[in-house]
Amino acid sequence: MCGKADFEAVVDDAAGALRDLNLQNKPAFQEKLRQLKDKRGWSHDAFLKEAAPFVRDDKIAVYDQESERLLADISTLGQEGAEAPTPDCTLLGGLKTRMQTLVDTQTAKWTYMFQKLDTALAQ
Repeated sequence: MCGKADFEAVVDDAAGALRDLNLQNKPAFQEKLRQLKDKRGWSHDAFLKEAAPFVRDDKIAVYDQESERLLADISTLGQEGAEAPTPDCTLLGGLKTRMQTLVDTQTAKWTYMFQKLDTALAQ
């Protein structure tokens, strides 16, 4: 049996997992970007231009689009599930699957971004 609180918990868990991923990865990523800036001797303006491909490229855009789609699904399913007169536990399972896919997608995005940056730092 599942209830409204189960649906709300999945949505909250998704938000928390994404927040944790950002808190874990963002500072280290920014530090590596600073190392690359120093290594290459970029000015502030050059850094803004040269660092852009490390945070925005076609592959990162795909990760972001997939994440946005999953977030929209999670939000919609979570709301539907929480507001349903009789909770649909199958819907809850789909919600949990999407949440895990979202976390996996964001993890893959961070891994890709770090690999790109590590490759540049090694050159």
